[in-house]
Amino acid sequence: MKILTVIGTRPNFIKVAPLSRALRGQFEEIIVHTDQHYDASMSQAFFDELDLPKPKYHLDVGSKSHGLQTAKILEGVEPLLAREKPVAVLVYGDTNSTLGGALAAAKLQIPIIHVESGMRSYNKIPEEINRVLTDHVSELLFCSTKTAAENLAREGITKNVHVVGDLMIDSLVHFWKMAGDGILERLGLQKKRYLLATMHRPENSDSRETLSSIFGALMESGEAILLPMHPRTLKSIRRFGLENKIRKSKIRIIGPVSYLNMITLQKNARKIITDSGGLQKEAYYVNVPCIYLRDVTEWPETVGEGRNVLAGSDKGRILKAIRNFEVRGKNLK
Repeated sequence: MKILTVIGTRPNFIKVAPLSRALRGQFEEIIVHTDQHYDASMSQAFFDELDLPKPKYHLDVGSKSHGLQTAKILEGVEPLLAREKPVAVLVYGDTNSTLGGALAAAKLQIPIIHVESGMRSYNKIPEEINRVLTDHVSELLFCSTKTAAENLAREGITKNVHVVGDLMIDSLVHFWKMAGDGILERLGLQKKRYLLATMHRPENSDSRETLSSIFGALMESGEAILLPMHPRTLKSIRRFGLENKIRKSKIRIIGPVSYLNMITLQKNARKIITDSGGLQKEAYYVNVPCIYLRDVTEWPETVGEGRNVLAGSDKGRILKAIRNFEVRGKNLK
């Protein structure tokens, strides 16, 4: 039996790895890569490192507006479904690849399996729209947490809902011992003597005021901060004329890093500053204080258990968290 998997971003690849291993031998998995993340350091490098099967199809969608990107994914996936005739379509998370793949399957009345169902931030950002619409057309819904299942129940979705845990944590556990200290040596980093930061969300990177506020806090903190730079954020930094100021600070900009190297950087950082939902969860597991650059989170458990603090883009709140926030509770490792 064929299952067609639609993926396109770094978080998708990490979630796919453990489930794809389990599917092999029981199903024929057809992987469609939308190329929503097309940079080699954020795409092919992950396929190689995570030992993911080679995609059978590439859609070459690239970087476009949300509407155009989703439309092109829908347009590209539909004929592949007619050709492959899978028993189900498997999608992950909340990306445009997720929604495009789900809509294509729904139009052809092919059952949809949604991994990481039920996540809600209750604000109408594009990711929230993607996850809500995908949940409401899915036949089989796999939730990472009980909270997610409760969110679905409040929307009237109770059939075929299963709380199964988090595939990103499964990947982290599987690859933990493979993540050596080589990148620390290459970058001259000492364990627990640096902060790790990442930024990629449009709500943070596309606004001069917001980005200036965030970087103002990072620079004013006086901390040694390592920043693997997302291409979107780098373009904005240059467009807003912030690059020279940042380079004169203690912020060290490097290119995107591989999955294993990111594990190493996370577990050895003193604190993590990010707007990434994935890093937020991984920080929880590796017991590193996380300062989240949003005002809401789909993972309220991380905040409730004292491992994550919501700082938004406010300079004062970010600075206060950098200086004062520490993890409460026992080490999970």
